Amino acid sequence: MVPRRFTHVEETRERFGDRTDRLGAYLRVGDPLADAVADAMAAMSHADRARMIDTALDRGIEAVNDAPPALVALFASLDRVPFWVDFDRADRGGSAFLASGWFGGIVLALESLILGYCSPAGNKPLAFSGRLKENAPRRLAETSRFVQAVSLPGGMRRFGDGFKITVKVRLMHAQIRRMLSASPEWEHDEWGVPINQADMAGTALLFSLLVIDGLAKLGVALADDDAEDLMHLWRYAGHVIGVHQDLLCASRAEGAVLWDVLGSTQDVPDGDARDLAAALIDTTGAKAQNLEEKARFVAFAYGVSRYLIGDRLADGLAFPRSGWKLVLPAVRPAIRAVHGVAQKTMLGRKLASKLGMRHWSVVVETGLAGMPATFPMPETLAAE
Repeated sequence: MVPRRFTHVEETRERFGDRTDRLGAYLRVGDPLADAVADAMAAMSHADRARMIDTALDRGIEAVNDAPPALVALFASLDRVPFWVDFDRADRGGSAFLASGWFGGIVLALESLILGYCSPAGNKPLAFSGRLKENAPRRLAETSRFVQAVSLPGGMRRFGDGFKITVKVRLMHAQIRRMLSASPEWEHDEWGVPINQADMAGTALLFSLLVIDGLAKLGVALADDDAEDLMHLWRYAGHVIGVHQDLLCASRAEGAVLWDVLGSTQDVPDGDARDLAAALIDTTGAKAQNLEEKARFVAFAYGVSRYLIGDRLADGLAFPRSGWKLVLPAVRPAIRAVHGVAQKTMLGRKLASKLGMRHWSVVVETGLAGMPATFPMPETLAAE
């Protein structure tokens, strides 16, 4: 039985055939390996869970003397690198994204994350937690740290920070899935499995395909090779975070089809989507000196986001209309020209990379404000 969230099925079948139904089945599938770990660790203290996971990540599963069989099985899978993985390509894709600097951050926050909130069923795990609405700046900083760590050179190697954080996020999702599945408030027939395979695959595309798309809209188009390398990076990150191999996209073309099917079979944004998006947009004014300045920052963010996600979804999210949506297409040619000149020389590319890396370091350090992002398996659904 496909959950009721899977809408417009007949129209989507006309375009994509039985791929529509194959995707729909994944709304009922979680992450068996990680879910078994969450079950096995349910009775453990937070400290014991953290010790086991950190030891396995830092020194290997063989260093965990009392590891439950489920954790051993998970790391047996994680330690096996698929043949198709090319770490040099992954590094080039991550570096290309980080070199986009401020523009990459804008796209991540105002297109990728906002689009993730648009799904009226996919947003439910986050809506239930209450974390974004109550502490949006912190969550945005943690997401920025996750993306930065994945993108840094060597980040997705076995003992890289990106790999470790991705595994922790996977186990965090499994714990949330476990708690939500047992909650009487979770509507299984309506929403399917919490943080299911279809939603997880869509999230991987938000950090790859949609980033590529958003940068191009701003005039900072990645070279074709760089764009495909970024897809490759998130194909492997998707594998590590638990996405089924059937839903790991090897190219932009594959990603575009999957994203189209996902978008065609979901309903319009709901109240939770509007609340989550508004909370995120409001973080853009967090550093403002006064209310007037904050209002300008927020108006800019709404205008940029509307330009990136399109009027249909922006209207569904109740975004106000502003002149920024008209300004951005006008300045895009100038941005594209400057970016193109910078990319034509080795010096220009090195400078862009250096500035981009520095930008992301400042963003993450400022956002975390001295409190490291630990990505623990939560004890409760609601924010403390």
